[in-house]
Amino acid sequence: MIEQYARRAGLHAAVCDAAAWADARARALTYAAQEANAYRVVEAFMAQGLSESDLAGTTGYGYDDPARDAYESLLCRLFGTERALARLSLVSGTHAIVATLAACVPPGRTLLSATGAPYDTLQNAIVTAPHALVRQGIGYVEVPLAADGFDEVAVLDALRGDPSIGAMFVQRSRGYAPRASMTVAQCERLFTMTKTVRPDVTIVVDDCYGELVETREPTHVGADVAVGSLIKNLGGSIAPAGAYLAGTMEIVERVAERHFAPGLGASLGPTLGFGRAFLQGLFHAPQVVAECLRGLDFAAALFERLGFDASPACGDPRTDIVQAIRLGTERRLLAFAGGLQASMPVNARFRPTPGNVPGYAEPVVMSSGAFVAGATIELSCDAPLRAPFEVYLQGGVSRVHAMIGAVHAAHAVLAAG
Repeated sequence: MIEQYARRAGLHAAVCDAAAWADARARALTYAAQEANAYRVVEAFMAQGLSESDLAGTTGYGYDDPARDAYESLLCRLFGTERALARLSLVSGTHAIVATLAACVPPGRTLLSATGAPYDTLQNAIVTAPHALVRQGIGYVEVPLAADGFDEVAVLDALRGDPSIGAMFVQRSRGYAPRASMTVAQCERLFTMTKTVRPDVTIVVDDCYGELVETREPTHVGADVAVGSLIKNLGGSIAPAGAYLAGTMEIVERVAERHFAPGLGASLGPTLGFGRAFLQGLFHAPQVVAECLRGLDFAAALFERLGFDASPACGDPRTDIVQAIRLGTERRLLAFAGGLQASMPVNARFRPTPGNVPGYAEPVVMSSGAFVAGATIELSCDAPLRAPFEVYLQGGVSRVHAMIGAVHAAHAVLAAG
């Protein structure tokens, strides 16, 4: 069926070649990581012993919410952690990250970012907003990434040289930066060295977009806490909102007391009838992530054949559900967003228009037509209007939808010149 879209767009040869290459990669790798993760999730549910009565959840304060307790227990099993906190009241990954950083780095201590400048909204929350963390007495220092990953020497020098550093932050995904996402193996090496030099430093990882892509999570290799959004990978396109953190007992309780109130901790937080959606989304998450990866592989192969740089390239290992495509001009970038929007199941007739977004220095263009607003596990793209004019294609619950979206976007880019 994809050939029909290819012919209409005048891209038949490139599309067929890209589809063949992406399918060959799928056959060669058999997506072993995603199959292993599917087994891991099923086994976690088997061990949990979930009952139908656990799905109901609560209203009001949310005391003794069975769906919430079961969901957080499942996250602990999957991340290999002592505790987890997953709540509707944590409205985004950024919200959960800032709450975690504030709880782990008190005034007078310093936060070290081992992956350079974080993505724009988090940079705003840490440094530039009127009530940013640094304006509350928290120190902040960045170590830029090296060409091939962490600058391990610089990170260790910073840790040795500044006893006020209380936490080290790692952003696995690329955000809006022209760099590769960090693998769990790279994280493991840095975390081991960090704990050898400074065992007192708390390691906080932004795992957004990376969950269930590899067979291990950062908490399996030394991170004290991993943080992310429930409308990305773990939500399986079914969870309606929320964010999570999974880590040590002490850190999770500290974040819970900061988020709710001292003395109340994690005992509050109703699921409001959405517990079933959280649990079902988590059960389907490995298959959804696998579909995302196959669709992104096709998009990478197609745009490479049209002469554009794609990162990761088709066939390269993937560590998250984000595909960067360097389009080179603002005109092409806007055309890509418009072409992708035309393939959306919701708001397909809308035209993406650049606009100012809180936390971003430049106007941002976004393309999305999700059943859950802002759910980037569903097919979407966004990009700030700045050089090198990279567009970031994300998600894709169905690889067929991702392929159709990529063809529409490619046709629009070529038409833009």
